[in-house]
Amino acid sequence: MEKILLTGSAGFIGYHLAERLLTEGCLVIGVDNFNDYYDQALKFNRSAQLETNKNFTLYKEDLSNTEAILDIFATEKPSIVINLAAQAGVMYSKENPYSYMESNINGFMSILEGCRHNDVKHLVYASSSSVYGANRSMPFSEHDATAHPLSLYAASKKANEMMAHSYSHMYGLPTTGLRFFTVYGPWGRPDMAMMIFIKAILADEEINVFNNGESIRDFTYVDDIVEGVYRISSKIPTGDAQWDGTSPDPAISKEPYRIYNIGNNNPVKLSYLIEVIEKALGKTAKKVYQELPRGDVEATFANIDDLVNDAGFKPDMPIEDGVQKLVDWYMSYYE
Repeated sequence: MEKILLTGSAGFIGYHLAERLLTEGCLVIGVDNFNDYYDQALKFNRSAQLETNKNFTLYKEDLSNTEAILDIFATEKPSIVINLAAQAGVMYSKENPYSYMESNINGFMSILEGCRHNDVKHLVYASSSSVYGANRSMPFSEHDATAHPLSLYAASKKANEMMAHSYSHMYGLPTTGLRFFTVYGPWGRPDMAMMIFIKAILADEEINVFNNGESIRDFTYVDDIVEGVYRISSKIPTGDAQWDGTSPDPAISKEPYRIYNIGNNNPVKLSYLIEVIEKALGKTAKKVYQELPRGDVEATFANIDDLVNDAGFKPDMPIEDGVQKLVDWYMSYYE
């Protein structure tokens, strides 16, 4: 049985991925600090679902506690590590910048050191579509440069990619970064747009519609994200001998390092998303139009050719079906 250390196991994506790994017969070692960035009850309820499985072990710990994290590695000796734990949120970084350094930089360093000293055969970690920043070449390709992040959150995720490459080079640690595109679905985070919209519309409250509803997002259903992560976790990078340092491709390397996008490859306008949510709820939203906040991006659109070619998988959940599944769960969970 494959033993997988999964950080952020009580998080939105982490919970769904843990369920999939357990279904596949893996031993899952979950790590989560259950921070209060959003409703902790949601995290505890997710985790409670996982803890009923005898093949799931939970450590309540913060990644920035390096000594504790290294002890977990030494005790459990995982063969694969999937790092999803991070301080999330783009706008939150404006008021709480140091939390991103503690969780996303110092915490990731703990993971790298744990992998290095315990013969981990593959580190898979969550990056983000936000690393594309000021890039306007659509669809976003992993082979494009990502040197202009527009938020501290994005910068911290880009830093993770660079830190991973250095460990792939210095210690031969196989690392794969996954750039997720606007994930949604059941058990979602309350701070995400769809969840905010659903809650406000049901309560007959106003919703803020940024950029006149013209912003475009590559909304990706959580099950599609999980499928991509699961498949990529077994695709251990070995390095590309043809990689050329005179014209470096940022998605690959001579080292055992790789970057992939996981997105729906079918972006929709914010205005259309709201229409879909209204239809699913049977209620009309009270819209307040506002300018795009500084640090946010106007559009995301994933090129997923590499994911399709290497993992044999293409996310395909239509936004209409995915939103209906989210609304059905929301109505049931929150009564």
